[in-house]
Amino acid sequence: MFTAAVVASSPQTVLVGGIPTTYQRTGVAGVPLSFVLVMMVVGLLVVACVAVGGHVRHGAPFYAQLAHGLSPLAGLVAAGVAFVGYNALQISLYPLLGVTVVGLTGVGTWWSWALVAWLLVLLLGRYPGAVGAKVLGVLLALELAVIVLFILAGFTHPAAGGVSTAVFGPSQLLVAGAAASVIVFAVAAFAGLESVLAYAEEATSYRAVAWAAGAAVVVCGLLYTLASWAYGVWLGLDNLSSAAGKDGSQPLVLLGSVFGVGVIDLATALLVTSVLAAMGSFHATVARYVFALSREQVLPASWGSRSRGAKGGAPVGGSWAQAITAAVVLVGFLLAGADPMAVVFPWLSTIGAFCILLLLTAANWSAFQFFDRGLGRAESVWVRRVFPFAGGILGVLAVVFMASSLGALLGTRPGSGRPWLVAAPIVVAVLAAWAFGSWLRQARPEIYAGVGRGVPDPATVLDDDLEDIEV
Repeated sequence: MFTAAVVASSPQTVLVGGIPTTYQRTGVAGVPLSFVLVMMVVGLLVVACVAVGGHVRHGAPFYAQLAHGLSPLAGLVAAGVAFVGYNALQISLYPLLGVTVVGLTGVGTWWSWALVAWLLVLLLGRYPGAVGAKVLGVLLALELAVIVLFILAGFTHPAAGGVSTAVFGPSQLLVAGAAASVIVFAVAAFAGLESVLAYAEEATSYRAVAWAAGAAVVVCGLLYTLASWAYGVWLGLDNLSSAAGKDGSQPLVLLGSVFGVGVIDLATALLVTSVLAAMGSFHATVARYVFALSREQVLPASWGSRSRGAKGGAPVGGSWAQAITAAVVLVGFLLAGADPMAVVFPWLSTIGAFCILLLLTAANWSAFQFFDRGLGRAESVWVRRVFPFAGGILGVLAVVFMASSLGALLGTRPGSGRPWLVAAPIVVAVLAAWAFGSWLRQARPEIYAGVGRGVPDPATVLDDDLEDIEV
């Protein structure tokens, strides 16, 4: 489960794309501090979700937690937002993978490689997570090792200014007109870590879920902090705006100059496998949401079909639902002639990250209500009151920061109204889920009352070997 969470965050993508882009677009030296702050905020937001998840173990965690803490209608709305968010994150990676492979091989087009990736993800979706967990574990270990090598290379090859801890000073981050943008970029880098909660039904111990969630946040947070610091040290604080602007300032160039071109080849190959693995992780999360809702008859029962491959139990119905959604969206962008990296990737990844932040924030307020109604056990006042309330407040502030910085994420001109189009699919999902929930409450009250309360059959748990896989 730790592997699935970190893989969804795609650390190699953050190193090669996210960190240089943040420096280039903002020119702010306090990027490492932003990762420290966001790590603490995300960690705080996850605490309440994990605590409630110990009582509500469900394949669609946000859906179930909001249904228990607030209302079935709130749970259905959360499911709609989660469907949009996780699909957006997954689909955004197709152009990134396609463009990367074309750059490596010089063969084909981005969409032809995206089609290959789509088929691979659909094929792997027919098998339980444990089937490929060991392979993903090895690839993730190599990926993290490359990031550690980059950190070592950056600190041992500083620019003229040398290694400075000044980047952790508040003044280096709180730059007028840029601080919110830096924090939003950092938030986007953590998107996907919370997906570990979707595997709660498949773990033999919920302690493993809590450990995986906490470890994923801390490991990624520390790696991103050190990698961004090392990058700034190597580049020099006076040259931050040139980050990602030319080949000579790319992280892979530093790796090659210190460890040889073989490491560049390995890192580039791992970038491809990292993106593919992240796509598979988000695909599995959406499939579990579909499976969980169909099990409760909120969605058609046929959508909850399971595979018989390997040990069987993979949510193949949900897998097809996600794959078809991805195909429709990608074809739509392709017919519109949208640029894969200037339009498709930033817009969809922004929509996805915004959805996850909304869900985490709502889940904290829901957790506050959950424990306030006495639905917990012997949790401390910190877990029942302090963490959910603080997480909810910080989540609201983070949502405001992100909403005010959408233009920076999307690369639009100042004053443009286009960034607000990000809200369109989210608003549609909320209204559709609200309307469906209202109808369900009147037409099928027994199903409405059971929203988020489906109990898995131990004989049909999707992947009961997953908890045994360790990295």
